[in-house]
Amino acid sequence: MINNRKKIVFVINYFYPDYASTGQLMTELCRNLQKDFDITVIAAQPGYAGEYTKKTKVIEEDYLENIKIIRLSLPEVDKTSKLSRVKYIFSYFFLANITLVKEKNIDAIYTISQPPVLGGLIGTIGKFFKRSKHIYNIQDFNPEQAMAVSYTNKQIIFNWAKKIDKLNCSYSDCVIVVGNDMKQTLEKRFEDKSVPNHVVINNWTDEDEIKPIFKKDPIINKFLLENGLGNKFIVMYSGNIGLYYDLENIIKISQHFKEYEDLAFVFIGEGAVKSEMQSYIEENTIKNVHFLPYQPKEFIKYSLNAADVHLVVNQKGIKGVSVPSKIYGVMAAGKPILGVLEKDSEAEILISESNSGHVVEPQDYEGIINKVEHFYQMDKEELNNLGNNGRNYLDKYLKRDISINKYRETLYEVLNS
Repeated sequence: MINNRKKIVFVINYFYPDYASTGQLMTELCRNLQKDFDITVIAAQPGYAGEYTKKTKVIEEDYLENIKIIRLSLPEVDKTSKLSRVKYIFSYFFLANITLVKEKNIDAIYTISQPPVLGGLIGTIGKFFKRSKHIYNIQDFNPEQAMAVSYTNKQIIFNWAKKIDKLNCSYSDCVIVVGNDMKQTLEKRFEDKSVPNHVVINNWTDEDEIKPIFKKDPIINKFLLENGLGNKFIVMYSGNIGLYYDLENIIKISQHFKEYEDLAFVFIGEGAVKSEMQSYIEENTIKNVHFLPYQPKEFIKYSLNAADVHLVVNQKGIKGVSVPSKIYGVMAAGKPILGVLEKDSEAEILISESNSGHVVEPQDYEGIINKVEHFYQMDKEELNNLGNNGRNYLDKYLKRDISINKYRETLYEVLNS
């Protein structure tokens, strides 16, 4: 039987069973597209978010259903060390390029903006050598994101990084961005002249898997009791505890709630600023702040529903640069949202349009305290109504199939153009 499907190579760093949100999104995307296209994935061995894998070779082949996976063994990364990050990123860049060049009969290369700039550059290089199409999915604009948090003060690095990523965009056959505010950033990059072919496709969650569940559910109740959270009003942050969220400062609002015995802040995840946050809590002997590791994917539907309110946050300057994908899981779980987000950013618009919570500007710490107080004093019916508003909005406008079908259509259009 002749296989007439076009071959797409996804070079996407994180992939099943990686905990990283982009890994989970790309895994769902590839699984849903495997009947339409012949898919090969080039990805790092899981481990960036703390998963354990037994590594025997530098490059290994694996399969997930009909998807061929080429896994790259990379150095362990210490997220608190810039040198460690650089070593990890360039090892991935080098091995991914070698692996991609060796692949045969490629019709399209799909890359994402991770690692920053270099993720897209893999596609640019691959397109040149393989004479294929290139689809560039920008999950985060860099160097703009790094500039927002002053990751380095060397302007020459930012300037060159921006030139390279503009080249990646220009040379691609289609740029996919994940928010309308990011579309504006792309247009601004090119000053509305010769803007590359592009499309906006929202990220998603599996709304059939993550649904509203009452806290009295036996599994959730067990989780709460095991972690000392029984009968607490829980303000939760679930996701990457990294550089772009200002969490190292937001954590300090917990000082105000230090004596609230029936209120708890829960941070689920790992990341570069987690140890700094933990040190602050220990130094100030704040007992109602809890840190938990990433939860297994199959348990997230329970851990998200253990909260009364969810934090969805971004650092100042991230508007139009990145969209916190955790918002889709929170809306699916039907939980109220406390957004720390810039006005007219994608996530802020989703919260406002759906009436699923309240928003304050980044770095308005007094405003965050006031909103936590506000949620804490709400009656359960009002909290439930806010959460249900988010779920209803997601069901109407943000279903997984809507986004995946847009990807399918976009890929067919690029391949057939």
